[in-house]
Amino acid sequence: MEKSKSASPDFSVRDFFKRFPDDEACLEHIFRVRFGDRHVCQACGVESTFHRMSNRRAWACAACGDHVYPTAGTIFQDTRTPLQVWFYAIYLFVTTRHGVSGKELQRQLGVTYKTAWRIGHKIREQMDKHDLKAMLQGHVEIDEAYVGGKRPGKRGRGAAGKTIVMGFKERGGRLVTEIIPDVKLKTLRAETLKTVEAGSTVSTDELYSYRLLKEHGYSHVAVKHGAKEWAVYDADTDTLHHTNHVESFWRHFKHSIRGTHVSISQKHMRRYLDEFTFRANHRWEANLMFDRLVAAF
Repeated sequence: MEKSKSASPDFSVRDFFKRFPDDEACLEHIFRVRFGDRHVCQACGVESTFHRMSNRRAWACAACGDHVYPTAGTIFQDTRTPLQVWFYAIYLFVTTRHGVSGKELQRQLGVTYKTAWRIGHKIREQMDKHDLKAMLQGHVEIDEAYVGGKRPGKRGRGAAGKTIVMGFKERGGRLVTEIIPDVKLKTLRAETLKTVEAGSTVSTDELYSYRLLKEHGYSHVAVKHGAKEWAVYDADTDTLHHTNHVESFWRHFKHSIRGTHVSISQKHMRRYLDEFTFRANHRWEANLMFDRLVAAF
């Protein structure tokens, strides 16, 4: 199969429109990423090539003539929005660092705000579905944060008008984010047990609710931020404990909300978390995000 231009680390806007000049090119791409050049025909059971039909949005099996509709069962099947518009929206989502607001998507795509908003949330849904759900292991950083809301709220834990979020970052691996109702011991412990394999090493701040993790089989070290302690070195295991990576994600997320979206309601916070978590988990393979999302639809 010819290497896709979208597999280039320099997948620029110019590259995008050269690769996808019209809806026909987009339809061809959907077929390739979903089925490839050859696949087993569901009608005749033969591994066959398929050729494009001229009078409909379908490919025909070379062995039996059965039709394959590449958009069937996808969000593209009955959409009134041109495929190229969908593709460009996906392109914007995978090439940005700070997200794309509904207003910006409306301006870039030349559609109504309602359509832009719907497209954006459909893309975020696919980002969540595509991300792995396996438990984290090894060395995991954990930190909670307060995000969103239209008012700054009170300082410290429990800020009014905010959504409480919890992040888990596997060193050298994936990030998992969750929305939680509070920072009580029962809540944080349950989320940790659900997300991090027992036997893993866990680094947190000094919040009391993180205590007792050792009783569940974790090697736990707390970094005392209140005492201006930002890292702890364990000479016995040659391990540096800190929560810098997960804290960095929360800083970026908060900055992006303020700069791009202004505010996000609790109702939609999960979708935006999915978007930023997906990009964080695939930041070193941004050249693959586009094709993966198109295939996921």
